Amino acid sequence: MISILSTKKLTLTQKKKFENSELNLVDKNFIKIKKIAFQLDPLNDICIFTSKNAVKSVLKNNSVQLIKTKECICVGVKTKQKLEKKGFKVIEYTNYADELAEKIKTNYLTNSFTFFSGSLRKNTLPYFFKENNIKYNEIRTYETVLSPKKTIHFFDGILFFSPSGVESFTQKNAIENQICFCIGTTTAKALENKTNNIKIAPEQTIESVIKEVTKYYKRL
Repeated sequence: MISILSTKKLTLTQKKKFENSELNLVDKNFIKIKKIAFQLDPLNDICIFTSKNAVKSVLKNNSVQLIKTKECICVGVKTKQKLEKKGFKVIEYTNYADELAEKIKTNYLTNSFTFFSGSLRKNTLPYFFKENNIKYNEIRTYETVLSPKKTIHFFDGILFFSPSGVESFTQKNAIENQICFCIGTTTAKALENKTNNIKIAPEQTIESVIKEVTKYYKRL
């Protein structure tokens, strides 16, 4: 039987998508998310979120109702859905931070921004703001902690959902002939010089990665 490792614990609903695939799934968390207490100082015109983890942290903050009065732009359809479900107004979303920077350059150059970020965020947006002299502040809302663990068994396929997940896995494990299924191009880039066996999901969602896995092995 073909064995698959998810480097993130999946929900019961997500696991059910493997039920008729004849794949043996193992899921483990290779990173941990630690929320950080933060102060709003200041809160600018538009709020930026690049992950659901930042949204979750903001929802725990005492100033969440004030933040909800601001318009938001974000990266990822799941982030957008999370924000809207919790009462935030999302005016723009893209799949990647560089695409979001282009949206800002086209439509929002006269605005100021508050970026709710994580500890391992890329420099794409901060560099963009500085290069274009756009007023912004960054508020760190969560910390990504690597949780590497040695896998005993060989897996035919590995599911990766972030560059930090790749980093954590490869600290104690080698990537040999496994097929690596990635949630997006940023995660796939973290696998450069490690393997060429990479499949990128068409959408940046966990469900899209799962669909890519089951579709790939169904063809074999």
